Amino acid sequence: MPVLRRTLTRVLAATFPARATATLLQAPAHAVVVPEHAVITCQSASFYANYDSASGPVALVRTLSYGDKVGHTPGAHPVYNGWAATFDFGPNDWGYVRIECIGGYGSW
Repeated sequence: MPVLRRTLTRVLAATFPARATATLLQAPAHAVVVPEHAVITCQSASFYANYDSASGPVALVRTLSYGDKVGHTPGAHPVYNGWAATFDFGPNDWGYVRIECIGGYGSW
């Protein structure tokens, strides 16, 4: 790994200014957490594209049905006022669903 880092540093230094190179080599602020497999436990659940702290969920994407496969990792993915950041494994996109409609963790 150190050899790879030195090589990457040389390539970046030749391409970018010193400040940009240092920024690119820093560790990310947070690690990416793969969503834990779960399912929708409500008969239907609205899936929104985003969540706005002032107005709540924004931009309805679709309605998910009971048993649809989703992903959410408690403690790692945010929950705002009961709206949980959720990955829909069907079309492979992120959105927000009510936390009480997510369950069956690790069930598939």
